[in-house]
Formats: sequence, C-alpha cells, structure tokens
Amino acid sequence: MPDNLPPTFVAYPRLHGHQLLGLSGPDATVFAHSQFSSDVSALPPLHWQWSSWLSAKGRVRAVFQLLRLNETEVLLVLADGGAEALAAELQRFVFRRKVKLEWRQDLAVAGAFTAPEAASGAAIAELGGAGWELDLGSDELPRTLRIGPAGAFAADDDASLALAWRQADLRFGLPRLETSQHEAWTPQQLGLDRLNGYSVKKGCYPGQEIVARTHFLGKAKRSLQLLQAPLVAAGDSVEQDGNALGTVASVAGDLALAVLPLETADSPLSIRGQPARPLPFVPGLAR
Repeated sequence: MPDNLPPTFVAYPRLHGHQLLGLSGPDATVFAHSQFSSDVSALPPLHWQWSSWLSAKGRVRAVFQLLRLNETEVLLVLADGGAEALAAELQRFVFRRKVKLEWRQDLAVAGAFTAPEAASGAAIAELGGAGWELDLGSDELPRTLRIGPAGAFAADDDASLALAWRQADLRFGLPRLETSQHEAWTPQQLGLDRLNGYSVKKGCYPGQEIVARTHFLGKAKRSLQLLQAPLVAAGDSVEQDGNALGTVASVAGDLALAVLPLETADSPLSIRGQPARPLPFVPGLAR
C-alpha cells in the first residue's frame, strides 16, 4: 500500500464490480470525443461527465462516468464492469490515432454514503497524488466515489454496499445495464438527458444522427420511470389494465427502472402480477 495515501483513504470500502478503462496518449481526448455521446472536448481537465457509447443505430452499449484527468489521459468508470471487452471493441476504431486503451487493473474504485471532502459537482479532487475523489451524489443523497491504487481500499465482501449503491443509482435515474439490455434502448429512452449524458450539438459520433433526429423532431415517446416492485428482473414486462405498457431495463433489489410511455393512464401498474409503485427520482446527479 502506498505510503502517501491520505489518512481517510483506506476507510472507503471497495465497490466490487466497478472497473476502469484508461485512454492515454496525445489523441485520447479526440478519440473519446469521436466515439462517445458527451462533449468531451468541452470538458476541462480534472472534471467529469456522464457519457455513453452507442451503436450505429443509436442504441446504448454502455453508460459510464468519463473523467478528463489531463490533456492526454481520459478514464472511464464502468459501474457494471466490462472494461476488457469495451477496450477490445473500441480498439477497432483507433486506426492511426495515438491513443492506448487499457483496462486499469492497477486501480480500484471505492465509495461511501457521505459528502465529499474536496470534490464538488463535476470537479474532481486529487488526493495527495495517489488518486481522485468524485462527488457522486446530491444534498438529498450524498455519495463520494474514490479511485486509487488497487490495494489502497478497505476490503468489503458484504453485498449490502453494492446493493445500496446500485439502488442509489436507480433512485437518481442512472441506468445500470445488464448484458441483456445492451443495445436495447436509445439514450432518450434511458433518460440520459436528465444526466446531461449526450450531446446533440457536437460533431459526429456513432449513433449521433439518430439521437439528434429524435431530439429535434420530438420523436422521443418513452423514458424512464422509477418503480418499486418485488421479484423483478431486467426484461420483465410492465402492465397496465392487463396490457403490456413497457419493459424493465434495470433492477436493484425491489427497485426498477422501466422504459414507459411519456403519457400513461392513472390506473395501477404491475410486474409479474405484483403491484409496481411509481416513485419520484432523486435530483442532483446531472454533471
């Protein structure tokens, strides 16, 4: 364990399942800007934003935090893992650009339900040269994310932290996508506009034309709704008055994010014959 870690660094339990993908080199920012849905070139160093990687048909392959650490280094925080597979997929588009894609197994991610010590909003705080702190919450639901050497954080084999963290993500409206839900939804259907997770003004990126057309022509007819229901799985049908209304995209315990029409009747919703109660989102995670 490094000797220069801040005293409170190791107190943060590791978030198992989170992985990091590093993009480094003179063209790291340019490459990220050309591939991902957010406006990477407008992001100042030591700031982060929500972003996604889309298929050519404008369907979401992955949702992640994109950190611009400096002029030559970008870091993706993948809450649902898949860093090695994503690096392999992205490598096909590198061509002659000077950028290295690497699953950063030397680094780990930790979190706590507490307000950050130094980070605020989209601004990243450096921690004694050993890692970074991010503000991943709001006044209503404070959370801190920390990134540092893989051996720096307290081990946590208790699945309760991972579940609580995932449930908090869903309460904020952040979709956590299982493999079965990759390329199933558009950014609008997943409500990524609530997180400022895509741009309709920047230059071309995979799926950009479809995203922009949907935005400017007002063709988005569905978006996310937070529901509380027992025994739910991604892909389950949400029903109303005996008819299929939408589909569950993300699940965390008894909470689910479902893609539903923007306008629905007032009659009750159900999933697998059990009541599904709509809940309001917690605001404050847009970056």
